[in-house]
Amino acid sequence: MTGPNIPVTEDELHAFVDNELPAERRTDVEAWLAAHPDDAERVASWRAMAELLHARYDAIADEAVPQRLEIERLVQQPRRWIYGAVAATLVAFVAGGSAGWVARGAATTPSIFRSFTVDALGAHRTYVVEVRHPVEVAANERAHLQQWLSKRVGYEIKAPELDAAGLKLVGGRLLPGPEAPAAFFMYESPSGERYTLYTSRAAKADATQMRYAAQDKDGAMFWADKGVGYVVSGPTDKDRLNQVARQIYDQTEKIGG
Repeated sequence: MTGPNIPVTEDELHAFVDNELPAERRTDVEAWLAAHPDDAERVASWRAMAELLHARYDAIADEAVPQRLEIERLVQQPRRWIYGAVAATLVAFVAGGSAGWVARGAATTPSIFRSFTVDALGAHRTYVVEVRHPVEVAANERAHLQQWLSKRVGYEIKAPELDAAGLKLVGGRLLPGPEAPAAFFMYESPSGERYTLYTSRAAKADATQMRYAAQDKDGAMFWADKGVGYVVSGPTDKDRLNQVARQIYDQTEKIGG
């Protein structure tokens, strides 16, 4: 059953972006987006992320399958190795050839999105108002801060350089996360505007597109990659928040997350 009066679901929006929506429903979804600018904005952001992923990974998808992952070789190996090799093949396929499936990751893990954004916004609100003790370790001890937090969270982490966004590092601290310890960095603009980065391991988090959430006067941009979740929090100016998040995303991707 279809019709313009039936609310459009999250799955239908993703199918619309992936060009997998049934033809009889496409006109209804287009009408829905025209009447719902928030959903239209989400769809536009998903398409932008899909284009970015295709630009970065399509070349990998066209590469030949490594000999060690060829089916003929796998069936000759002991069973205990087959599962790992097949899993590696699937990961390569998802990362390289199907931006749509990557974009759907956020829809399949709503609890991770909620838990990370709730914790991150809570920490943001708690510490951005502090004048004397906003952080545990100040920016002038950046090397120590990065080494300490990397050891505690269990993966290499560096405080992103956000000078291009007009933000200077204030410092950071260690916080409890949804599943493991979380690293927390704070940045400040010349006018006193503050942004924070909250990151922690998330065992069930695959690659996801950025998702925006807002609560009162605070906004948050969440994404996950390689089993690590990230939330950038700040004022609800979505364009500005997206600018800061993109810079952090580019830098965390280079160091491997």
